Amino acid sequence: MNYELVIGLETHVELDTQSKIFCSCGGHSSPKEPNDCVCPACSGMPGMLPVMNKRVVELAVTAGLMLNCEISRYTTFDKKNYYYPDLPCAYQITQLNHPICTNGLVPVKTSQGKRDIRIKQIHMEEDAGKLVHEGKFSFVDFNRTSVPLIEIVTQPDFRSAEEVVAYLSKLKSMFRSGGISECEEGAMRCDINISVRPEGSEEYGVRTEIKNMSSLEAIEKAIRYEAQRHMDALEFETEELVQETRRFDDVSGKTFAMRNKETEADYRYFPDANLMPIIIDDEWLEQIKSAKPVAVDEKADAYREAGISEKEIEMLIGNFKISKLLDDVIALGCNAKDSAAWILTDCAGILRKDGLLLSDLEITPDALSLVIKQVADGKINRGAGKKVLIAVIEDKVDPMEFIKKNALDAKVDEGAINAVIDKVIAANAAAVADYKGGKEKALQAIFGACMKELKGAGDPAVIRTLLIEKLK
Repeated sequence: MNYELVIGLETHVELDTQSKIFCSCGGHSSPKEPNDCVCPACSGMPGMLPVMNKRVVELAVTAGLMLNCEISRYTTFDKKNYYYPDLPCAYQITQLNHPICTNGLVPVKTSQGKRDIRIKQIHMEEDAGKLVHEGKFSFVDFNRTSVPLIEIVTQPDFRSAEEVVAYLSKLKSMFRSGGISECEEGAMRCDINISVRPEGSEEYGVRTEIKNMSSLEAIEKAIRYEAQRHMDALEFETEELVQETRRFDDVSGKTFAMRNKETEADYRYFPDANLMPIIIDDEWLEQIKSAKPVAVDEKADAYREAGISEKEIEMLIGNFKISKLLDDVIALGCNAKDSAAWILTDCAGILRKDGLLLSDLEITPDALSLVIKQVADGKINRGAGKKVLIAVIEDKVDPMEFIKKNALDAKVDEGAINAVIDKVIAANAAAVADYKGGKEKALQAIFGACMKELKGAGDPAVIRTLLIEKLK
């Protein structure tokens, strides 16, 4: 018998905010040590009341707009009651009755063609803490408690692991590009609701949920294993399928039962009286819409038209900070393709030398565009531009002051260049003899000595031409 796979996803995305959802503690990327980003409010101390973070609402609405959702003008919070050691209040503040966004649509493309995935709702909620197990002991880290999340709930529209991976990859690209979330280091986690039914049947099969998946590779493996387990149970009666929550073990490649699947009634939802309803009026909604980032596909097309390579586009789309830097530099009048090379090659190389990533880059669009323009306009050569860039990134210097202080903008006449070439030829007789004997590599050594003597000033092409003429 042929079977059909039916999958729905609940994707939790940590929002890129400076503070938590209901208190002023730092957001996702702030904590460095366990429990160093916790206050009486997010640790559930008696008498403490939540205060809503406005930026969370704006990012949730932006995410909804990116996923073609309807935006709720009236939205409220509810308490989801359950006990677990990493949940200090024994309830989670979330949204059940009036979620922030509903009825969205995300097109995905796979080897089987295009398919629309319907979004049931997006709701805001707080994250729980984290349990750390070491030997016989378990420790609780509350740093993550009350970090703002959006949960994106789909309809059961997926029919393959490939579609799930394509959907999650698209979400990741969109949210990174739009500054919604970095979608890394556990900042994007997925619960997979999966069932199997005979092909052509309209009734759903027994549903199991695989919790807390983050790796796309592991998600694909888990779906394939669980689908086969369901089909074997239906075809060969290997086991009785029950509605339950399972976990995936990456080492064995198998899923294992954790507990019976809870229902809505088990959580005893009720409205949170400590948080007032949020009203999104026309003016606020228009402000959010006007700040909505360009769609990731449109941005990629614009980069393509500018001559930026596919590999570079992939790097840019995946990093909101760097993509915005490039856009700002282009807006200041720099060539798009040239600017992308400066950022992705030169800036990345300078950071890599110090063990840093491109996301650690700290340079203003004004400073970077000034360096790029100085080289593009021929006021300094490419080597001098690299020196200026290093100084700007590492020492935070003013680029024009550095250029003037180090005489990098000086125009060196041919007479001065010829004098330096004569001096270098006289001091490097062995290299000159090697070059005249047919060793082309010797030319680079002599040329390098000339550039060192000139301290990076002068046009390298002119210097090389004059040097070769002299050697002849």
